[in-house]
Amino acid sequence: MISCRLSTILGAKRLKVSDVCRATGIARATMDRYYYDKVNSFDREVLSKLCDFLQVKPGDLLVAVEQGKLFDADYAVAPSGSAYPVTSETVFTGNEILREPAQKP
Repeated sequence: MISCRLSTILGAKRLKVSDVCRATGIARATMDRYYYDKVNSFDREVLSKLCDFLQVKPGDLLVAVEQGKLFDADYAVAPSGSAYPVTSETVFTGNEILREPAQKP
């Protein structure tokens, strides 16, 4: 998965999102998507403006992050937010889990 490190870079440079918006002309809503890593597709013009302003390379701003075992097997996400392997004992109804596997002590 590709991850945007804008928040990390701005923190390291002690810059505010609003300052970057003013200096680059990038809309605040667009900046927020990049800042909170919620971008679905990356716009070349936005990336170019960010890289020029922050004096970084695209590879510094966007990094590939390993997914780990999350996609190696069938996993579900518990209401608590933790992921666990789906077993035959796990019962789903719609978006809810009726029974979770027993947790190890």
